[in-house]
Amino acid sequence: MVSQLITELDVSVERLGTVLAPSGRADQRLGVLNPACVRARDGSLLLYPREVARGNVSRIGIARAIPNGDCRFESLGCALEPAAPYELRRQSGGYGCEDPRATFIEAIGRYVMAYTAFGPDGPRIAVATSKDGLQWERAGVLRFTRPGMHVGDDKDAAFFPAPVRSPAGVLSLAFYHRPMLHLSAVDGRAAVPLIEQMPYEDRESIRIGYIPLEPLLKDGAQLTDVAESVLVMSPDAQWGSLKVGAGTPPVRIAEGWMSLYHGVDVASAARAEPRFRYSAGIVIHDIDDPRIIRYRSPQPVLVPQTKAERKGIVANVVFPTGIDPRPELGERTFDVYYGMADYQIGLMRMTLGASGRGVEPAESAA
Repeated sequence: MVSQLITELDVSVERLGTVLAPSGRADQRLGVLNPACVRARDGSLLLYPREVARGNVSRIGIARAIPNGDCRFESLGCALEPAAPYELRRQSGGYGCEDPRATFIEAIGRYVMAYTAFGPDGPRIAVATSKDGLQWERAGVLRFTRPGMHVGDDKDAAFFPAPVRSPAGVLSLAFYHRPMLHLSAVDGRAAVPLIEQMPYEDRESIRIGYIPLEPLLKDGAQLTDVAESVLVMSPDAQWGSLKVGAGTPPVRIAEGWMSLYHGVDVASAARAEPRFRYSAGIVIHDIDDPRIIRYRSPQPVLVPQTKAERKGIVANVVFPTGIDPRPELGERTFDVYYGMADYQIGLMRMTLGASGRGVEPAESAA
């Protein structure tokens, strides 16, 4: 069966303001941003913000929503502090545990957190697991050891909540990731002219990696063994032309797997150095084969507009990383937690209209 392409999707968004900001503590001096988000087993909402201390040293905190607290949270301490060798380094430029995304995966009975471990080798994707969402155990850095796989700087990982079939037909845990170009990792702004000359598919793009389920069920250490990785979405000319990367973990809706992703454009080249803009849009994958993109936002659903989104550690950034379905508010209503200008955390309520309208793809697109 060939999946329909979705040509229209009604989306409404409402900003609900800042929900977490630096408290004045030393370990939050440079920001509280880019949180993971899950529902604990008792139904309470947990956020895992990246907290940044002086020197760009990051850890992952835990905050719990206060019942009837009007989007207020109480700190429960720390989920992960930089401690593993792959999270520590002596070079300048910082280190630690950055930009988590968390998903409960029923097939293995655990919460899985993917985060960027910034250590001696540069940014790498690391994974931790938890039975309750409160106590986390490191599984290690993802291993891309199969022939033809990218080995190097990598970011923006987020796991799907249920197993899918890999391109080879193996039932697997799937996750987003974004291998980085070496030139952008060294100097992102100086690299812009070179990136703009590249074909879109050679720019930093969203890939899906696959970890076979059967070996993992027998041996939890297999959680870091990546068997396959495929390109699924590249920048294009409409928006997000420099690079795209995963935002929130996917959630299941009628049309397939839906998530928010981020895209980066040059907002202004009037100065000696270009200014970037980080925006966010929606992507929907086929439920059986997530390599198939059924819908991609023709324009962003969220762009930097408020003062908190335009002014901060990095200007002009909205960066979605946590999504919380809110069925009590509407069948297709979601709260999306996002980083604002790399300094604080905002909340956007997003509602989708009736199921997206679609057309059968041409044979060449099948």
